[in-house]
Amino acid sequence: MEPSHARPNLAISAYQALKRDIIRGHFGADEKLVMSRLKERYGTSTGPLREALSQLVADRLVVAISQRGYRVAPMSLAELNDIYDARAQLEGLILRLAIERGDDAWEASVLASAHRLAKITEVNTPDDLLDSWDQRHQAFHTAIASGCNSPHLLQVRDGLFHQVERYRHLWLQETVMSPAALDTKRQEHAALVDVIFERDVERAGQLMRDHLMTPVPIITRVLKARHIR
Repeated sequence: MEPSHARPNLAISAYQALKRDIIRGHFGADEKLVMSRLKERYGTSTGPLREALSQLVADRLVVAISQRGYRVAPMSLAELNDIYDARAQLEGLILRLAIERGDDAWEASVLASAHRLAKITEVNTPDDLLDSWDQRHQAFHTAIASGCNSPHLLQVRDGLFHQVERYRHLWLQETVMSPAALDTKRQEHAALVDVIFERDVERAGQLMRDHLMTPVPIITRVLKARHIR
């Protein structure tokens, strides 16, 4: 048995590892999560795994089945479209508030994060994509959103992002960020920065919504190819 003080760290580690595997498709939609296999894969005991699974249920990545354990949450075209639309609408609102409320320090953080993201000019492997480009991409959008100065809105934003990650990863896998794709994204991000600094609320909101909805047709095609409706 692990010491009591070690349990939180073990649960957090199990949560992070299992979440990553679900997002990256190691466990498929609707797949049963067998405790004995999880214990072997993650090298931990039932207690921390149950805590991790409970958190993933709250994240809506896992479904608890009464008296029958856990399954990976299902995926559907309806959920894809709803989550992406909700996220795009909310991000547009948050951006509007950020433009109205953001100060010079906010502008500087947006510019710095955009610069770091633009410095990635090529991606050699899928791991580079996931670990380098995607981290900087998330940091760029988080810097923009921070200007709204609303912890509650940002909390809702985080929740939607957790729910969209599985779908979003399908887009990342499909595009694998070729040099052409990276260049397109750089142009989109540069256009966003320009309208933000111009404080053009309406145009910035529309650009943000269009930018966030770009992956939906690609993800839709992937889901249909997997017979997910």
